[in-house]
Amino acid sequence: MSRPIDSGLADAAIAACGDASARALLDDWLSERDARCALFLDVDGTLLDIVETPDAVRVPDDLRAALQSLHRQLDGALALVSGRPLAQLDDLFAPLRLPASGGHGAQWRLAGGQPLQQLPAAHLSAPQRDQLLALARRHPGVLAEDKGSSLALHYRAAPEAGPALEAALERLLRGPEGAGLRLLPGKMVFEVLAHASDKAQAIRRFLGEPPFAGRRPLFIGDDHTDEPALALMPQLHGLGLSVGRLAPGARAAFDHPRAVRETLIQATRRTQA
Repeated sequence: MSRPIDSGLADAAIAACGDASARALLDDWLSERDARCALFLDVDGTLLDIVETPDAVRVPDDLRAALQSLHRQLDGALALVSGRPLAQLDDLFAPLRLPASGGHGAQWRLAGGQPLQQLPAAHLSAPQRDQLLALARRHPGVLAEDKGSSLALHYRAAPEAGPALEAALERLLRGPEGAGLRLLPGKMVFEVLAHASDKAQAIRRFLGEPPFAGRRPLFIGDDHTDEPALALMPQLHGLGLSVGRLAPGARAAFDHPRAVRETLIQATRRTQA
């Protein structure tokens, strides 16, 4: 497992250099008005700080305004690419409704006014859901988050449960009841998905349709769940930036979601000046 880039004095110096590079790359990219670019953004851990529970996060007003401005500047080619369901994203960023992909690619909407689309049969069965919820109950402090197409088990409040939880999930997925499921580890969370899509496939889907088609993509993410999308960027002559660590496929890393927010907000303020 990768070590956070801000651990230790030596790592802090590397992080500061990496953060400056990431800020400069994003700022340069946003300044290329004639480059026909598309911006794809993870949410938790990238735009927003990770907090104790998923429903405790809040979107700052200046970030919401910056995203609205960038969406307009890019002629609509800005999308949120998240593990959250689209309904949660809409609630978080309301009244702003952006193009978005939720559930790690299981759901998507190409424009704010369009209806939600989703992969067929991307839902956990009732017996699968019941087994996962029972597993969460056996580990005090583990929070179960039912997303429909997946179920996430957060163990941030009980980090000592992580190894046992992972072993139990792997046993479950090896059995007949685990058919069609896959395990996706993240930051203090294990997520069981009922589909094979990921954020890279979500971005490819966007890039096949207007207003994203024909544009050079940039993706910013932080977690292991974002690595397929980051690895895709060089293949598409795009740019990948990560947060908290230099992830595979990323050119540079921001040290904290705050740095991503500040860069986006400052860039839009310059264009409005």
